Amino acid sequence: MEVFSKFATPGLLFALTLVFGFWLSHAGKPYNGLLFNAHKLIALGCVVFLGIQFSKNLQASDWQLIVLLAISALCVIALFASGALMSAGKLEYGLMLTIHRIAPVILVADLGLVIFLLKPGG
Repeated sequence: MEVFSKFATPGLLFALTLVFGFWLSHAGKPYNGLLFNAHKLIALGCVVFLGIQFSKNLQASDWQLIVLLAISALCVIALFASGALMSAGKLEYGLMLTIHRIAPVILVADLGLVIFLLKPGG
């Protein structure tokens, strides 16, 4: 249970990011500046807190964790990039929206595996 408590703050921030993201998408374009910036800043805070927790708990010799964290990093990059490209109106909006909807699902599953492996006996 101790491992899960360490990730409570990033988990809460991730949930808030999702809430603000859904709110933002239902508000429509042009995006509300306050909602848009709150969504971006909460997501950034989530990534920072998560990075701090993983750096405290990661053992460099555990290749499974390193692979899973690399997948997490790719998902986060995909989320930030697709969000930025959607807001700027660059590339195909439908493709960016699909990436922005699929990446969090992969990210949650991946981080669930990471937390499972970090728990004692995992």
